[in-house]
Amino acid sequence: MTLSVQAGVLLLLIAAVVAMLAQRFRLPYSAGLVASGIVLSLIPLPFTFALTKELIYTLLLPPLLFEAAFQLEWRQLRKNLPVVAVLATVGVLLSALITATGLHFLMNWKWASALIFGALIAATDPVSVLATLKEAGAQWRLRLLLEAESLLNDGTAAIAFVLVVALAQGGDLSIIGAIKTVAIAIAGGILCGILVAFAVLLLAGRTQDHLIEITFTAIAAYGSFLLADHFGASGILATITAGLVMSNQTCLSGISPQGKDAIDAFWEYAAFLANSIIFILIGVHEAHQNYAAIGFVVIPAIALVMLGRAVAVFPCCAAFWRTSLRVTAKHQVVLFWCGLRGALALALAMGLPPEIPMREEIILATFATVAFSVFIQGLTTAPLLRKLGELSHCETPPYE
Repeated sequence: MTLSVQAGVLLLLIAAVVAMLAQRFRLPYSAGLVASGIVLSLIPLPFTFALTKELIYTLLLPPLLFEAAFQLEWRQLRKNLPVVAVLATVGVLLSALITATGLHFLMNWKWASALIFGALIAATDPVSVLATLKEAGAQWRLRLLLEAESLLNDGTAAIAFVLVVALAQGGDLSIIGAIKTVAIAIAGGILCGILVAFAVLLLAGRTQDHLIEITFTAIAAYGSFLLADHFGASGILATITAGLVMSNQTCLSGISPQGKDAIDAFWEYAAFLANSIIFILIGVHEAHQNYAAIGFVVIPAIALVMLGRAVAVFPCCAAFWRTSLRVTAKHQVVLFWCGLRGALALALAMGLPPEIPMREEIILATFATVAFSVFIQGLTTAPLLRKLGELSHCETPPYE
């Protein structure tokens, strides 16, 4: 789980240089990081880089989730919540089922393996999505829909993943048992997030020191995740809930205005750091993948993932076509194409138990899908937005 000091310093240097070059040449930052990781793997170094589930899931994922949730404005989210909720639940399940069905019937994957891959790859990555759309200058509602959906669907995908892995391991999981597991994961995660957030806000209200307030938010991000995980609930939902509560709290004046500015800056940097480490290590790992069977595993898997995303987006958005929440056809195209995959999918795939059938194929297909998201989808997002005329001309959303 740990990185050596030398490796950490080198990663920081690479992240800073790549960020500068990406801004200068107007290229997606994540693509540059993965490319630099591939190059880094070819250089003989006295230390190694390891991408593990513990590193991603326990250390790097909570700050990514918390920062994304902390930046969401409840006033923006509340109006569009029905659309976001449908995409993040029904959409994720449809995507997972379509992908799994295709793998089973077209590629002869066992149902257990197909369902596991479908569940872990269904969630889109909030940080990758937000970074790409910010760089491209997408309109505010489009950014809100993609960011909020990608944030909430992490919880849905993680819960579905736990259920299918339990079934794949021979667990005797009845319908009532599955409902109970889902209820505990959702309700427990949300409850842990609320409890930790309010406890931290009460403590933060006793100080005006922004350094202490920042420390309390770090405790909320990791504490909510670890508490929920300890009780078998969803740590992902707990951290997301804690971030939303702390950012949009109105009944408590726990964080000072000066502290809010300092906290925003701190978490922006924390997300930048975590995201940079993840994508550089993805590049290092990609360089050592065995792509001998690329035509038999990777290409069909990516095609099915994209088909699953299409089935998730277009029918779900069609349900709101005659309402005030209507999602335009152009927005639907962007929602489909910009559903990037990232950290959560990698963490779930790398944490699969050894006895899971076709484990190596699942990991290979996951890394390939993430690479496709970064290089193909990421690099074409800005041209797509320009083609559709979806670039923003104002920075702030029109509140109602």
